[in-house]
Amino acid sequence: MWLFLWLLLLAVFIVLVVGIVKIVKKKQYEKTEYYQQTKKPYLNLQFNKGLSGEFYTYKCLKRLKGYKRYLFNLYLPKDNEETTELDVVLLHESGIYVFESKNYSGQITGIESQPYWTQTLSTRDGRPYTKQFFNPILQNKGHIKWLQAFLADQTLPVYSYIVFGNGCILKDIVVTGEESCVVNLYTLLPAVQENIAKVGMQLSPNQIDTLFQTLYPLTQVNEAEKMNHIKNVEQTKQAMCPSCGGKLIIHTAMRGNHSGRKFWGCSNYPNCRYKKDIPDE
Repeated sequence: MWLFLWLLLLAVFIVLVVGIVKIVKKKQYEKTEYYQQTKKPYLNLQFNKGLSGEFYTYKCLKRLKGYKRYLFNLYLPKDNEETTELDVVLLHESGIYVFESKNYSGQITGIESQPYWTQTLSTRDGRPYTKQFFNPILQNKGHIKWLQAFLADQTLPVYSYIVFGNGCILKDIVVTGEESCVVNLYTLLPAVQENIAKVGMQLSPNQIDTLFQTLYPLTQVNEAEKMNHIKNVEQTKQAMCPSCGGKLIIHTAMRGNHSGRKFWGCSNYPNCRYKKDIPDE
């Protein structure tokens, strides 16, 4: 009987401590620049890996010295009436840093020039399986292209950083140029500090404030604009070949057992032979 009461009190105590810790963390989170700008609830961070990747990228950067300002979820216009979203942008004395956050797990492999990289995961019984995702270096190059176009200034120093979570292993990542840096969260701060030491001061506080005032309105888009952006991204993904990054085109089989059936085929055929059946309606 006494043992039961002791265990019950212990369980209640643990629940209270956990609750208090969560309340404290929530209050601390709501004081951050990330929350002040995005208004994303603390609970969302616990269940959305993408959001937590952005937030922890910001937390790593907070320790940087020098005058700086942040922008989160920046929706830049493209010339086709669509938008492109930048996860985290740091305006610093040393320049403009554009961070593409990939809070992935597993093992990541990829080459700078390849259209797709590979994520290797394990099933519950330990068998490996792979997923492909668009090359984040090329993705961030697109972000920077539209950022420079919006600012109408090609002379501004802009740096590209691809930030993977600490829960993944970067293996056989081949980056030959100096335009992009691929890191885990735990190596992000020293990587940026190294760049700062190399390039020195490039922007004045007044320039940083002017850039912030110019770009900040693009972080405050309404929900309809965000949903439209997501819809366009999904349509683009569906129209791209997961094997080579080419355009997918609807074909009709002309012979064989599947004659008359429609399927997706790559526009780079015969160099790429990817195809996917289209289910009958």
